[in-house]
Amino acid sequence: MREDDARGLTRRRVLGIGGALGLMAATGLSASAALARRPSITGAELRSAVLLPPPFQVPLPIPAVLKPVSTSGGADRYEITQREVSAEILPGVTTPMWTYGGTFPGPTIESRRGRPVTVTHRNELPVPTVVHLHGGRTPAASDGYPTDLVLPEGRQEHAMHMGHGSEHGMRDPRAVVTELTRDYTFPLDQRPTLLWYHDHRMDFTAPAIWRGLAGLHIVRDDAEDALGLPAGPRELPLMIADRAFAADGSLAYPALDPTLRVRPGVREPYLAGVLGDVILVNGAPWPVHEVDAARYRLRILNASNARHYELEAVTDDGRRLDLVQIGADQGLLAVPVTHRLLPIAPAERYDVVVDFSGVPVGSLVRVINRLGAGRTGDVMAFRVARGATDDSRIPGRLSTDLPDWRRSDAVRVRDFSFRAGQMHAGHGWLIGGLPFDPARADVTARLGDVEVWRLVADVHHPVHLHLVGFRVLSRSGRAPLAHDAGLKDTVSLRPGEAVEIITRFDGYRGRYLFHCHNAEHEDMGMMANLEIV
Repeated sequence: MREDDARGLTRRRVLGIGGALGLMAATGLSASAALARRPSITGAELRSAVLLPPPFQVPLPIPAVLKPVSTSGGADRYEITQREVSAEILPGVTTPMWTYGGTFPGPTIESRRGRPVTVTHRNELPVPTVVHLHGGRTPAASDGYPTDLVLPEGRQEHAMHMGHGSEHGMRDPRAVVTELTRDYTFPLDQRPTLLWYHDHRMDFTAPAIWRGLAGLHIVRDDAEDALGLPAGPRELPLMIADRAFAADGSLAYPALDPTLRVRPGVREPYLAGVLGDVILVNGAPWPVHEVDAARYRLRILNASNARHYELEAVTDDGRRLDLVQIGADQGLLAVPVTHRLLPIAPAERYDVVVDFSGVPVGSLVRVINRLGAGRTGDVMAFRVARGATDDSRIPGRLSTDLPDWRRSDAVRVRDFSFRAGQMHAGHGWLIGGLPFDPARADVTARLGDVEVWRLVADVHHPVHLHLVGFRVLSRSGRAPLAHDAGLKDTVSLRPGEAVEIITRFDGYRGRYLFHCHNAEHEDMGMMANLEIV
C-alpha cells in the first residue's frame, strides 16, 4: 500500500477519483461547477506492486466452451464448481483467483434461442455466492437476487449475517438460501446475443467479480446464423477488465474486510469506484491475437468494476479502422452503425465487425483506450499474419424483430436520480435519495406495461435493468448518441446527464432489480427493487 492510500483522502488522491464527488470534496466546488467539468472517469486507480509485462506479448486466450452434462428432454444441463485456484495471469506470477470452473474468465456457455438451460452451481469458495445471468430473460427464482445465497458447506452461520440481510441490519424475509448447490434455470426465450454471468451477492459483488467470478454466455439462433457474419475462429469474445496486483502476485483490492464475509465496502479513496492499472482481455494482460486479412466479429464486454473505455482500432501507420456495430446488449441492430471511437461503460456489450483486409500482412492493429493514461491507454492488439479469402458479409438489414415502442404507448413516466448521499452514518450511493433495502418495494410495474424512465446522474453511472431490454429515447433532451442504437439493458449516464429510456415489462412476474453497474456503487446502496405483478 502506498503512503497516501494509508493516510486516506489526500488532495491528489481525491482529484484522481475523477468524479463530482471527489472534485467537490477536494476543492469546495459547487455541484454544478463540478459536473460542468464532465470528468472522463469515476473512480480511483490502484497501482500494481509487481513488474508488469510489455504490451502485446501474451497470446489472447479464448475461453473454453462448456460441454453440457445432459441434453435430454429438450433442455441442456451444465455443472459449474466455484472454487479458488492459482492462475498465471501475469507471466511468471502466481495469482489466487476465485473462479467458475477453475478458469478466469469462467467457461463460455453457448445455447440456442428458446432451448432451456439449467446450470447447477456448486459453491466451494469460503463465502456465500449468488449467480446472475446479466441480460437474461430469467424467472425471478433464477435471476440471482442478492440475498438468494448459496452457502459454503457447513457455513450456516452466514445465513444470519447475509442470508436475510447484511451488516447494515436489513432483513429480507423473501430470501431463498441453499447450501452448497443451486440450480439456475434459464429459458433463453430471447434474441440471440452475448450475455455474461457473474456474482451478485449483496454488499460484496464488486470484490467477488474482481477476484474472478465472471464468464460469458452466448445465445444463437438460425436467423442470425444465416446472415453470413464472420464466424468460427473469426468470431472472438473479448472480456475487458482492469485489475491491480500486490507484491506477492495476488489481486490488490481495497476491501475493508479482506475475507469478504462480514463488513462490506472499500477504503475511503476508492468510494467512487476501483480502477486497476492492468488491462486484461480474456484474463490476459494487453494480449495480442494473430488474424487473417479478413473481417472479424468482436463480441466486446466491459467487465470492469468501474472503468470506462473509449475504444479505437489504429494501424501501424496511424490509420483508424471502422468499428461496424452490428449488435448491442440485447442483440442485433436493425442496420449496422459505423464508429471510429466506441465508448463502453461497465457491463455494456457491443458486437462489432472489424475488417483487416486492407491492413498489410505483418503489421499490428492496436486497440487503444482513449480514456486511459500510460499503460491503461492500451487494451490489446491484432497482428495480421496472412492473406486469406473471406466470404463473410455485413448485411444492410440485420434484424426485423426490434420492438417499436412509442412514447404514446407508455402508461406512466418515472423519474430516478442516481447520486451520492449518506447511508447508515457513512457515504453511500443512492437511487431517489434512498439506499437499497431488500425488504422495501421501490417500483411496482404490471406485466405487459410500457413505461418511460428518466434517469439523472451526478457522476458516471451505468444503469442496468434486470429482466428487460430497453431503447434509449434521449440524452439531456437531445437525440440518442450513435452507440445508443438497438436494444440495451445497460445505459451509461455521464456526469450531470439525464437519459430517457422506454421498455415493456414482459416475460415473468416476480422481484427483480435495477441498479448502477459501477460495482462499488452497487455494493454501497445504489440498487432498487422492481416488482413485476
